[in-house]
Amino acid sequence: MATTTALPHLTRRNLLAGLAGAAAALSRPTAHAEIGFEQWLAAFGSKAAARGISEETYTRVMRGVLPDMTGVNAIRNQPELNQQLWQYLNRAASDWRIEAGKLKAKEYAALLARIERDFGVEASFMLGVWGIESAFGDPLVEKNHMRPVIPSLATLAWAEPRRRGYWENELINALTIIQRGWSTPEEMVGSWAGAMGHTQWMPEVWLHLGVDYNGDGKISPYGPPDDALATTARYFVERGNYRRGEHWGYEVRMKRPISGTASRSYANWQALSVARADGEPFPQPSATARAWLPVAGGPAFLVGANFFAARSYNPALSYALGLCYLGDRCVGRPSFVQQFPDSEPPPTLGEVQELQRRLTALGFDTGGADGRIGNATSLAVLNYQRKFGIEPADGYPGVKLLARLRQGS
Repeated sequence: MATTTALPHLTRRNLLAGLAGAAAALSRPTAHAEIGFEQWLAAFGSKAAARGISEETYTRVMRGVLPDMTGVNAIRNQPELNQQLWQYLNRAASDWRIEAGKLKAKEYAALLARIERDFGVEASFMLGVWGIESAFGDPLVEKNHMRPVIPSLATLAWAEPRRRGYWENELINALTIIQRGWSTPEEMVGSWAGAMGHTQWMPEVWLHLGVDYNGDGKISPYGPPDDALATTARYFVERGNYRRGEHWGYEVRMKRPISGTASRSYANWQALSVARADGEPFPQPSATARAWLPVAGGPAFLVGANFFAARSYNPALSYALGLCYLGDRCVGRPSFVQQFPDSEPPPTLGEVQELQRRLTALGFDTGGADGRIGNATSLAVLNYQRKFGIEPADGYPGVKLLARLRQGS
């Protein structure tokens, strides 16, 4: 979900909240639904039965379910997020996320070391996906943005014909999990698309890759992060072909711009005058990587197999780089050496808090001044930009915007 990319991952995260609308109105067919929701529920029962869902389970779970149009509205009304890659990275690896990640790295050092031993996935990589997907299991994310999964999936299966088969399969996977006694409809809350827990599993991942890593007799993406992180590591290994002992890649300097699909060993790249931007040697000269220049005039990278393992979780190149970069910062590795063209330095935690306070005082409510750049802050920035004719109106809360707010005061 890469240069000046629209950012699919942020779109998903930023659109978790929406308006469900009146239940009576929503039960009528939408523009993309051929029959009413209640009729669809009755008809879908036979499909569920053919996939092993008992009549008792289906009746117990699906009786009284009302449509939740959050996901349908999100899919139909996705805004154009024309943020630059440097803006996405500044948000993905924000001051708040880096500091929170460093604390989690210490708190869960033993768990992360065990995962690295058992699955081969390094701690920084796990911290990156955990931070990107749920801000390290932040309860505020669940409280403010998560919705019951069963109504979400049922509504998408009913009203979104373009991927109906996918949504139907995920709904049956969720029903299977409940039928097996692994979870309850009340516990299963997640994004409008049905992703749940610390690392945003879809029901299919829970059902087929889940690991009971803390030995409590059940598999859960919620609560202690053991199961969620171990299952995610297994996902990276089995579906992303993660390679034990290899770093995802490195920022590099090139004498001439190179980007493409040719994979060479780091030793061969070095022979072509490609060197690490920080001046350090490549620790595994025989490992292979591709050259990637995401933005002309910006940082260049050699990206290896594990960069593409990150991409298996979300196909956006921006997502993969954000995950890898955040993970590196959480274990103390430095920021990129080279700058993106026309970029701004990332705002500090204090600067984000000041920006939030100033916007709220002007009537653009950011939902608090906690230093976190979430939906409310982005929307407040966007509304401020639009009101005062600031271009581009991209919702980015950066240091230039803060300077303008200071001048205005």
